[in-house]
This record gives sequence, C-alpha cells and structure tokens, in this order.
Amino acid sequence: QVQLVESGGALVQPGGSLRLSCVGSGFTFSNYGMNWYRQAPGKGREAVAYISTSGANTNYADSVKGRFTVSRDNAKNTLYLQMNSLKPEDTAVYYCYGRGLWGQGTQVTVSS
Repeated sequence: QVQLVESGGALVQPGGSLRLSCVGSGFTFSNYGMNWYRQAPGKGREAVAYISTSGANTNYADSVKGRFTVSRDNAKNTLYLQMNSLKPEDTAVYYCYGRGLWGQGTQVTVSS
C-alpha cells in the first residue's frame, strides 16, 4: 500500500522538544523530496520544512528557523522533524507530504 504514516505528536510544555516521524511505504522513498506541513485550528495548511532526496538541501518557514530540523533516513524510509524550543503557536496537526501523498497527520499541542 502506497502511504505515509506520521507519529510522535504529543502534548508538550512551552520550551520543550518533540520529534515527529513519517514512514513511507509502497514507493521508492529515496526518490522524492519530502515536506512537513502543519495546520493550526481555524487556519490554512502551512509549509514548515522541505528536504531534498539525499538530505543535502533543506528549507524552513521563517517561523521555525533555528528551532526545527528536518532530516531523513532513506534506509528506513523515514522522514523526521526535530522540534525544539516549542511555542504555543506551534500547536497544530503536522503532516508529511511527498510523491503527491499526504499522511494522516499527528497532533502537536504546546501548552502549560
């Protein structure tokens, strides 16, 4: 089955850290650039980070630069998003996207 499955979302306090994972299956994961998006309540979906096929190139939204790091392990067909110094405004459903596919999303809530 061709799909992307995210995990790792949780409730975390402001200033905390979290790592999201996204596992691809049913396609050659290493052939595709991959993205993280997020959607906060009442808002549109926002691009967060991009990583190229090899991982050599990355891009970030200004709102997360210096706090979030995108990476991938092509041997494990897995995309990661390391999130540090989390803020309440980072609260959203986080989605991975690639090969025209969306994952189901994972909820991240930043609150004390």
